[in-house]
Amino acid sequence: MCGRFTLTYEVEQLAAELGVPVESLIDYRPRYNIAPTDPHWIVRSRYEDREAVAAKWGLVNFWMTDRKGAFKNINARAETVQKIRSFREAFKERRCVVPADGFFEWTGAKEARKPIWFHRPEGGLIYFAGLYESWRPSPGEKERTFTIITTEPNALVAPVHDRMPVILDEGAIDEWLYVRQEPAALMELLRPVRDDLLTATPVSTRVNSVKNDDPACLESGQDPQQESLFDV
Repeated sequence: MCGRFTLTYEVEQLAAELGVPVESLIDYRPRYNIAPTDPHWIVRSRYEDREAVAAKWGLVNFWMTDRKGAFKNINARAETVQKIRSFREAFKERRCVVPADGFFEWTGAKEARKPIWFHRPEGGLIYFAGLYESWRPSPGEKERTFTIITTEPNALVAPVHDRMPVILDEGAIDEWLYVRQEPAALMELLRPVRDDLLTATPVSTRVNSVKNDDPACLESGQDPQQESLFDV
């Protein structure tokens, strides 16, 4: 599962790395604790160019009558993405990438959860494979939503969680976004990222509350008495 992530870039740097106009990222701000149902940004293919658009995390299909399914649809499993009704049409027609620079998982007992931030050792963007849909909360309103595809964990994430987000290689982004791509080729992209792409950093328990969304969330959470990063 991917239930919380970060995107801490300044807007000019983000636009440059995504290859989109900075003017398209209206109201963007750095985020340190993005939670389900929050607004975020996705990148899709539009007339063979990349386009950044706003969307809410938690996919709501056009045929749904309310947002109740949004939290249930924050993730789509790679193994069943072509079969589940909520995702199969989007997999064919509405794929996107979700820019981030890290994601969180937790270790420890429920009453004392310790967050771990998975990110590139040198910093830098990571690109989650995603799907998007639009629905109408009311006759005159249109809302775009997205989900993040998950797969089996790599060796780094496995001691903490049994799922991880699909992280696309930068060279595979356009292949993922290409509307007419063959399903078999797409499925080949939905695999765990190589073990050395990310590192794991214990961070502040401020992350445990969705109310906290500031740089202090990423302050070191390492306990000097902690024998292992992945103690549970």
